[in-house]
Amino acid sequence: MDRKPIVALIYDFDGTLSPGNMQEFGFIQAIGKTPEEFWTMSDGIAKGQDASNILAYMKLMMEEAHKAGISLKKNKFKKFGKHIQLFKGVEGWFSLINQYGKEHGVTIEHYINSSGLKEIIEGSPIAHEFKHIFACTYIYNEDGEAEWPGIAVDYTAKTQFMFKINKGIFSARDSKLVNESTSDDEKRIPFTNMIYFGDGETDVPCMKIVTMFGGHSIAVYNPDTPGKKELAEKLQQERRANFVVPSIYNADSKAYKVVTAIIDKIRIDQTLKELAK
Repeated sequence: MDRKPIVALIYDFDGTLSPGNMQEFGFIQAIGKTPEEFWTMSDGIAKGQDASNILAYMKLMMEEAHKAGISLKKNKFKKFGKHIQLFKGVEGWFSLINQYGKEHGVTIEHYINSSGLKEIIEGSPIAHEFKHIFACTYIYNEDGEAEWPGIAVDYTAKTQFMFKINKGIFSARDSKLVNESTSDDEKRIPFTNMIYFGDGETDVPCMKIVTMFGGHSIAVYNPDTPGKKELAEKLQQERRANFVVPSIYNADSKAYKVVTAIIDKIRIDQTLKELAK
């Protein structure tokens, strides 16, 4: 029987769907810092303690919010998310691709795989578009205040989430099911049906895994930021990424042409597989 394949579009967030780090669209201003000041302080913690850059920024957010008298409850993070700036066409991108998939016999699912904060992304205008959001989170006390990092997503954690998407596991905590041996036929979304979008070096392991297992990776660059195109092209030259596209997400964009061509290929490969039985 011809089964309708699921195609997973998996996105990094900062620099891929948004032109800046999500903390820069409200939170950093609220604590009275500039982005340069905040990230210099965060990097200083990581370097001085030889610590994780992710845990360093999460610690600094808590400390600076406390100093500024800002409540760090989930609804507060979500309010910051409402102000996130998105690249051209992003808000209409998902329905555009979903419709193309529907017309071509493919089910489309969108995922976030980010080192940013899940709570902020959940407040963004596009949060409802995602099947699941894998990102950093806090642990909250009985009053609902963030009190400790719960999940810190570095580039190695990102690769774990790729395998969870592969097996249809949506628990960030799970470390058992994701490591169990599973036949290819039982895996919910094969890597061949994955399209990964990323903009920088922290995306390299995910890009490498996806391409190694027959999927496709796309290096995105902001045409308004010097050096970004060269970095994306470097990822392609090093065979980390299959394609390089500017961060424009509409029906006339290169991103749309690349993704729809990949969807066509996945559908054809599925048909040939069924015919071979």
